Amino acid sequence: MKLDVSTWMMIFFILFLILSIWKVYKFLPTRVLKDDDTTEESHEELKAIVFDVLKNFKKAPDLNELHTKVREHNDFDSEHFWRFNQNKLNQLLNKHYIENKHLCCIEDIHKELHEK
Repeated sequence: MKLDVSTWMMIFFILFLILSIWKVYKFLPTRVLKDDDTTEESHEELKAIVFDVLKNFKKAPDLNELHTKVREHNDFDSEHFWRFNQNKLNQLLNKHYIENKHLCCIEDIHKELHEK
């Protein structure tokens, strides 16, 4: 059985296509890194820390004071949340405001936590 040139070209094309797809697949990230703070679990953990800090305040703090106290919290892992800054805290609070339409500021969250 003799194969012509076009058949050989198709065989090599398919082989190299499979090889290149495999190489790309091997370089794609397939596992979560231990310092990845963008996962939903990390957001929930950070939100729990923020709420715990808010419970400890007698009156509602401002954003700067809340940020400082969250960074000083015992459960706050600075290696895991290495990107945590005031902007990240603000984004976390805004996400919470969107999920809970009756809340619009830190004072509202503080009041709700103390009512429970």
